[in-house]
Formats: sequence, C-alpha cells, structure tokens
Amino acid sequence: MTLSIMIVAGIVLIGALGMASRRRQKSMSTWTVGERSNPKWTSWFLQAGESLTTFSFLGLAGIAFGGGVSATFAVAYLTISWLGLYFVAPRIREFGQRRGYLTMGDFFEDRFRSRWLGRVVSVIGALALIPYLQLQITGLGLIVELATGSEGARGLSMVVASILVALFVAWSGLRGIARVAILKDVMMVVAMIVIAAGLIISFGGIPEIFAQIAREAPVLLTMQVDGYDPVFFITATLVTVIGSSFNTLPHLWPPVLAAKSGEVLRSNAKWLPIYQLVLFLPITVGLAAVLVLPADTTGNTVLLTMSGAILPDWLVGVVAIAGASAAMVPASAIVMGISTLITRNVIGSMPAGRQMTGNYAVIVAATGLALAFGLVRSDIGALLLLTYGCSTQFAPAIAIALADRVRVGAWPIGLSIVTGSLTVAVITFAEIPIGSWDSGLIALAPNLAVLVVAEAVRRARGGRDVEQVAMPSPDRVAAAGSVSALS
Repeated sequence: MTLSIMIVAGIVLIGALGMASRRRQKSMSTWTVGERSNPKWTSWFLQAGESLTTFSFLGLAGIAFGGGVSATFAVAYLTISWLGLYFVAPRIREFGQRRGYLTMGDFFEDRFRSRWLGRVVSVIGALALIPYLQLQITGLGLIVELATGSEGARGLSMVVASILVALFVAWSGLRGIARVAILKDVMMVVAMIVIAAGLIISFGGIPEIFAQIAREAPVLLTMQVDGYDPVFFITATLVTVIGSSFNTLPHLWPPVLAAKSGEVLRSNAKWLPIYQLVLFLPITVGLAAVLVLPADTTGNTVLLTMSGAILPDWLVGVVAIAGASAAMVPASAIVMGISTLITRNVIGSMPAGRQMTGNYAVIVAATGLALAFGLVRSDIGALLLLTYGCSTQFAPAIAIALADRVRVGAWPIGLSIVTGSLTVAVITFAEIPIGSWDSGLIALAPNLAVLVVAEAVRRARGGRDVEQVAMPSPDRVAAAGSVSALS
C-alpha cells in the first residue's frame, strides 16, 4: 500500500508541475507553439521526449528478452533519423514562422493550396495517434501494477494520470509539456542508472552478463531469432527512419514550430543522437532477464520484474514514477497533436473563444477514449502498427512540399496518402502474412505508384505547378485566424 501511495503521489506531482502556470493559455497559437521562441534546452527536452517513452521503458526490454540484439533497431533508427531532421526540421520551422502554421494539417493545406487535403491528412493523423495515446496510458497502468502487485492501483493510476494529462495540457499547452519533459528525462536517466547499478551488483558487471548469454543463449547475440531476423531489423529501421526523418508523426510538429531558430533545431540534431545511447540500458536489462526469468515471461513485464528482483522497494517506486513520467509526457504531446488537428483543420473556422472550448472538448474525448481502451484491456495491437505505418505514408508528400516550388497537385498527393494508409490497414486487419517485413514500408510502394500515375494524369490534363503566394508575416496570419489564401 505504501508503494502504491508513493507512486500515485508521484504521478500527482508530475501533473501539478505541468499545471504550474500563473494563467491559462487562451489563444490557440500561444497554447500550441508559445511565442515561437523556445531556447535550445527547452527544445532539446521537447524533441528528446520521443526517445524515452513507455516503449523504450518496457517495449525495448521485452524485444531484447525475446529477440536479442535485434532490439538495437530502435537505437539505429533514432540516431539515423536526426541526420534527416538536421535538414528537415529547420525548413519546416521556416515555413511555419512565415505562414503561421500550428499543425501538420496547416502545412499540407498551405503548401498544396487545398483545404480538403489538410482535412484528409488531419483525420488520418489524428486516428493514427489514438492507439499511440492508448499505449502510453496502458503502459503507465502496467508499470504501476507490476511495481505494486495491485491491479486496483493499476486502474487508479491510469484514471488519475489521464485526468492530470488532460488538465495540464488544457491549462498550459506546450509550456506545461516542456516543464514536465525536463523532469521526465532527468528521472528516466536516473532510473536507468539505478537499474544499471543493480545489474552490475547482481551479475558482477555488464561484460559478465554478455559472457553468460554467450554461453547459455548465444542465438540472442545474433539476428537469427524467429521473427527478429535481419529482414525485421532492416525494414523496421528503414520505415521508422523515413517517418522520423520527415517528422511524419503529427504531435512532433509543435516542438519544431515553437523553436527559437533553425540553428536551435540543427544543434539538437547534432547532439541528440548521443542521447540515444541510454537505450542500451533497457536492452541490456532484457538480455540479462533471459538468465533469470522463465522463458514464458511476457515481454512488457521484463524490465519492472527485473527491477523488483534486484532493487529494494523504495527504488522500485522511484523507477516506477520515472516510468509514469515517460508515459505522461508523450501522452500529453499526443493529446495536443490530436486536439489541434481536429479543432483547427477538421472542424475549421470558429471564433477564438469557441475554438479553445472546442479544443478542450477534443482533449477530453481523445483522452477518455484512450483510457477506455486501456481500462477494458482492449487489444488494439493492430492499431498500434497503424500509427507508424500510416504516418509514414505522409513522408513523400512532406518531401515534395519542402521544395521552394510545389510541383505536384493536391489530389495526387491525397490519393497516394489514402492508398498507402488503406494498404497498411488491409495488411494489418486482414492479417496478411508478410513475414518479418514492416507493413508501412510495403505500403510505400503503392503510395508512390499511385502518386506517379495520378500526377501524370493531372499533367496530361493541363495541370500546372502549385502557385505559391508571397509569404506574409506571422502577425498577419495570426490576425486572420487561419492560414491565408487557401482554396
């Protein structure tokens, strides 16, 4: 009971920090991107937040437990992605600063001169984020349940965390997320160091862990485990590199658009790859668990089960609170991503006051839906694949739109995105056997094919490059309440 109280109290303190603002944000612009002046370290922690989530906290250890060193695909894609973001993120910020973008939907709407394309992208993006939000909330509940041994504490922590996430996102917007992101990353690094120290004490050192694995389960040090072969490693890395390099997840746009300058983003892209090295710790925990835990242990429970075996209860509580923060920060960013897409790009023009009211309603609805999925233990693992697979289908269009002059029409872009997303959905829900291949990577083939054919048809009918108007100042755009001159 004491451990449960400690963890719930930690969750409440995290939420309180997110709400520690003198006043509520009343403007959609300041709520989403502040003054577009985030300095280096604020941007650093906002961008780094995607590296240390419940996936890295629970999922990576589970993959390492079952698939061995193939789990290092996460380190590979997160480090390589920053090479692409070094060039892409400052370019996105440049357009956003000049044209007043708040969302990915604004970018598509403006660059392709098409309101309906902005709506299509926003609907697909918002739907793709729901399972990712549910993953964070469910992961938080699992962390608390494993740490305390209480299923009741699991449900209570999920409800409390969801309410707090909705409250501090609605109240403080990006500023609240930034405050909690700083605390989260500090706690996560501390938790990883504590776990690493426990491993060293228990096994006599990290090299000894790998020496024992080489003797007892050498296959885990290769990529020959069923389901985690080289095809899995290459395709999973490739599709996530493509998606991450072009910033295709909608909830990652506000931190980029809010940065003070392109140089801030380039500086982060140079140094954040080193930050990913911390992910080797949960991978090592997963490998070490092979030497201790039964073979039928559920992958997602490995890290917390190992922590309970090698650490005293109060340190397990610290690790659990760190894990809870690793769920709450991404969850809050995802909630913001969903609400801004729906309110600004799908619903459309509303008076400023009503726009924020509608925004709050979407926050409550999205958080409640994800919480409901988590509480009833709904199996939406297939939907999780859609998050990454569908969002990657935006990559070709974003690449085209980053040019000075857009040379592809809106309807070929929209048709290609819908085709790619439907391909991912069919593969996932129809359970079409694709071996170790990633469905998102496979779906890029029909996506690109449709794009080429549709654009050829458009040009054959006399279509021209998309005309770009002169870029007004951000103040003029904000005053208009929407991206200007869209058709």
